Amino acid sequence: MSLFVPQYLFRDVTRISPEFLRGHGIQGLVLDVDNTLTGHDSNEVRPDIAAWLQTMRQNGVRLMLASNNTRQRVAPFADKIGLDYISFSCKPSPFWLLAARRRWRLPRRAIALVGDQIFTDLLAGSLYGAQVLLVRPMYENEKPSVRMKRAFEKPLLLRYYKNGGTLM
Repeated sequence: MSLFVPQYLFRDVTRISPEFLRGHGIQGLVLDVDNTLTGHDSNEVRPDIAAWLQTMRQNGVRLMLASNNTRQRVAPFADKIGLDYISFSCKPSPFWLLAARRRWRLPRRAIALVGDQIFTDLLAGSLYGAQVLLVRPMYENEKPSVRMKRAFEKPLLLRYYKNGGTLM
């Protein structure tokens, strides 16, 4: 398995169900913020995302945010949705995943990282040995540096589909 080819690809976070998580032994989700749960630099929470977060909580799934963005960006969003967070996580460095794991006292394979970027989210989770649930980006209005990375992601996503992967 490649560090850069996803195992799972979801249309968006709301497609990740408690049943899927139980079936894969996942008890905790570390969630990216921008373009995974909300738009870049936005603190708005769509109703379907709010309902999904509530469903996860009701099913006992542990949740926290991890973002490469600053505390000033992440804290207001985390407060709005009531989650702990790690800002400036330096993804793809996987060390911050150890903090989440220790906080939750869960085995490595019981944690999944949910994010929208291959070269940050997928790579960080893969390097740590956590499961990664890649989601399609919510919006296309991205910063130039992210748009450039998306171009490099395209052949890796094609490989995912070529290997029998599906959009869940």
